[in-house]
Amino acid sequence: MNPRPLPPRDKLTLCFAHAAYRIGERFALRKTGMNWFEIRTRDELDARIAEVDVLLVSGLWKNELIARAPRLAFIQSISAGTDQYSRDALQAAGIRAASAQGANERAVAEHAIALILALARQIPEARDNQAAKKWRGMIGDISKREDELGGKTLVIVGLGRIGSRLTTLAKAFDLRVIGVRQDPSRGAGAADAVVGNEGLLDALAQADFVALTCPHTPRTTNLIDAKALAVMKPSAYLVNVARGKVVDEPALVEILAHQRIAGAALDCAWEEPLPATSPLWTMPNVLITPHTAGETRRYEDNVIDLLLENLERMWRGETALKNPFA
Repeated sequence: MNPRPLPPRDKLTLCFAHAAYRIGERFALRKTGMNWFEIRTRDELDARIAEVDVLLVSGLWKNELIARAPRLAFIQSISAGTDQYSRDALQAAGIRAASAQGANERAVAEHAIALILALARQIPEARDNQAAKKWRGMIGDISKREDELGGKTLVIVGLGRIGSRLTTLAKAFDLRVIGVRQDPSRGAGAADAVVGNEGLLDALAQADFVALTCPHTPRTTNLIDAKALAVMKPSAYLVNVARGKVVDEPALVEILAHQRIAGAALDCAWEEPLPATSPLWTMPNVLITPHTAGETRRYEDNVIDLLLENLERMWRGETALKNPFA
């Protein structure tokens, strides 16, 4: 189906749908003159979707809304990840869509390097000791001390914008970087080497740290499975700032419980929020952040920049959007 027409600027109604982000507050400062409203819950979105021409949304989206959205012409996803949207259903309805890819590339890459440093420098243990008012003494066992990053090998699975940015940061710490990407012919960038998916296991076997920065797709679901985890060194760490479903979570719990890898830092999980019953919460070799890698004080403005760029392109009659859904 041909794309639905976008109304002119003075006839357009935008909806900002997110439980927490202050998009309306930041958008108002742009003084665009456009009509907009903001909602915080799925029930509110259900009730008002028929009024909407352009929707900014991520976690509140459900594909059943398409049938009740006769005016909806464009979705600007607030998130870089877009696996919650049915491409086929959107295309069939003539609704164009774009991701927020790139809006958080610096933030997520910085979060990943922070997690790597936290693991290497044993920051979670230090925080626990602080809470217990415990001054830890010197450690005689070399294997139990904090470590340095220089000379270690970091395998980055996914060399898109986030992975490429993480590579640059990692090189500043003198890490050796091996990138894994679906099409290695697209280049290694700042990485020391790049391999295709067929080289994943060999790369993992060399890693001191493995950082996941790839999108979640059917191809990457459970990409890091029991077999992949088993080839990692007992001293290696897994860092996931991608999506929870890229990792076989029961297999990871099993590996961690038996200390077959040194630990993991996880910004995402199969089910979010992570259930209170998950054993990951209480594992001493696991560091958890609540899917906040991309969250910064600049995030709303970064997404608004993408929205306005895409609206201008459509009003000019251009067919190419910035970050269109693949």
